[in-house]
Amino acid sequence: QVQLVESGGGLVQAGGSLRLSCAASGTFRFYTRAWFRHAPGKEREFVAGISWSGSSTVYADSVKGRFTISRDNAKNTAYLQMNSLKPEDTAVYYCAADRDMVAPSTFSRPDAYDYWGQGTQVTVSS
Repeated sequence: QVQLVESGGGLVQAGGSLRLSCAASGTFRFYTRAWFRHAPGKEREFVAGISWSGSSTVYADSVKGRFTISRDNAKNTAYLQMNSLKPEDTAVYYCAADRDMVAPSTFSRPDAYDYWGQGTQVTVSS
């Protein structure tokens, strides 16, 4: 059974940094990896997506320039480096993965992903 396990969430002051990790179990190749977030009272929001080679990355406008998505295929792990965090970044962060090569234009679509993690809480205090 495939599992995606997020880690690295926590409480941080505004302006601080956190690095989230998403480890995938099993031997499947997940060609496309992404991060989404869900804040109370808001819709689930796309954060960032990355292709297998890492040559294609897409970011939400709200995190562009502050967050960086990356991956280590040998470890079957994706990362989200979050810098200059703001209180509005507070949310549960979910990693997503798919075994197909999702087009970058569709990275932001939740229905493009078949596998999801359980989420990790990120809280940014002002």
